[in-house]
Amino acid sequence: MSLQRVGGRSDGGVDLQGWWWLPSAVGGDDRRRVRVLGQCKAEKKKMGPNYVREMEGVMYRHLSESPAVAAVALLVSQSMFTRATLLRAHASRIPFFLLHIPEDTGEDTAIDAAFWNPALAGQEGLLGGEVDIRWERDPGGGGRP
Repeated sequence: MSLQRVGGRSDGGVDLQGWWWLPSAVGGDDRRRVRVLGQCKAEKKKMGPNYVREMEGVMYRHLSESPAVAAVALLVSQSMFTRATLLRAHASRIPFFLLHIPEDTGEDTAIDAAFWNPALAGQEGLLGGEVDIRWERDPGGGGRP
């Protein structure tokens, strides 16, 4: 993904936007791009389903303005997601990718949890069921997902 911070008063509910460059189909040469619209939250309590509903509204507005462009909603949080939030995102027709990245404690910050719904990664979803989790290795011995 190649994302830029938008944020601010007139951001339309979007903190991050950019493109997700997907690999081509097997044997293909062209990469596919998907619009990414994201919100970042730093709440003290667990994230409730109201944040998913808010992001759905942002996405429906975007899709009404650019219906031909494939898009995914990215919701990034420092606090964990409630079960109701995950269920709401799972049931949404909007492709959702939820990331829990705990507050930076001075050590290596890592993704604590990642969740995607069927509209994104299901067989009939935006990614057509083609999802791989990969670990990027650092020659120094570390790495990241």
